Amino acid sequence: MARSITDTDPEAERVQLELLRRATPERRLRLALSLTESVLALSRSGLARKMPGASDEEIGLRFVELHYGPSLADELRGHLLARR
Repeated sequence: MARSITDTDPEAERVQLELLRRATPERRLRLALSLTESVLALSRSGLARKMPGASDEEIGLRFVELHYGPSLADELRGHLLARR
């Protein structure tokens, strides 16, 4: 049996899961979108720390490269250059 690694107290996890089960689809969607937004912000923040002095555009391109691949990042880079 696989064990999950967690620092959450089992009773707190049980309550949390029960609340999620009882939540409306709209509430679950809002929670998922909020979590996604938080993860994206943390990822960009981490890149900004690793790339001191980089512009928002450079950080955004690195984000795309890491998460969606270098070919998409190159295509986006070309599109941005063409718009200038």
